[in-house]
Amino acid sequence: MNLKKKDYLTCLLFLGPSLMGFFIFYLMPFIGGIYYSLIDNINCYHFVGLHNYVNLLHNAAFLKASLNTILFTSICVPLIMVLSLCLALLLNKNIRGKKLFRTAFISSLVVPVASVALFWQIIFDISGPLNAQIVAWGGRPVDWMNSDWARIVILIVYLWKNVGYNMILFLAGLQNIPKDYYELAKLEGANPWQQFMGITLIYLAPTLFFVLIISIINSFKVFRETYLIAGDYPHDSIYMLQHYINNSFTVLDYQKLTSAAIIIATLICILIFVLFRIERKLNNTIG
Repeated sequence: MNLKKKDYLTCLLFLGPSLMGFFIFYLMPFIGGIYYSLIDNINCYHFVGLHNYVNLLHNAAFLKASLNTILFTSICVPLIMVLSLCLALLLNKNIRGKKLFRTAFISSLVVPVASVALFWQIIFDISGPLNAQIVAWGGRPVDWMNSDWARIVILIVYLWKNVGYNMILFLAGLQNIPKDYYELAKLEGANPWQQFMGITLIYLAPTLFFVLIISIINSFKVFRETYLIAGDYPHDSIYMLQHYINNSFTVLDYQKLTSAAIIIATLICILIFVLFRIERKLNNTIG
């Protein structure tokens, strides 16, 4: 047995448990989900092709959940990208207490989700401290979670939960940019904005791309906090695709559940593929 074949078998041996776990707990259920989305009923197993998908695209609840999810992602992702980058740029400078600020921003990552949800639920409750302060100022209490303000509340929760993680990623990217580039740019007469556009953004492009992907994925994960704060059927403005899937699972409607899950997975894969193509073209242009 030659060395190359031995290395291949060794790699396969070490990767075997992970590959088996992926196959059993991820790949097989996904394939099963595709199968369930193509049949009429899990009892009679009557093949109906794309009939479930067509029905889903005419389902008012699914369309509303899709619109809310797209709207939320399109708002929160650019916002968190800008906010976390600004914080990273600030903490990358020699300012007092930056270690304390770093710790404060990443502390949200270690707090259990249930505790986070309980905290925000108390803050934005109709009888909570925020409304108490509004009444003290002469205003009227706001039912935050049962009005259009609910989307703003969930947006705040998303930013609070994820901005620290993104900031640390940006900060790591900024610290990998050689300082000599900025010193040379200053000698050439470049102002701070020109340095930011010509040096920082260019060399931060791989980090920007990675943070963008992570932010999109985390925008779908906000369902956990939304579910714990607002329950199964929240206000229409924050009724997301995950709510639709969860409620379909509750009533054991496998056809709607699997069809919606396959559509979401397909759209995410297409989006990630497009972003990878854009990132590759940008790298070729910069190179």
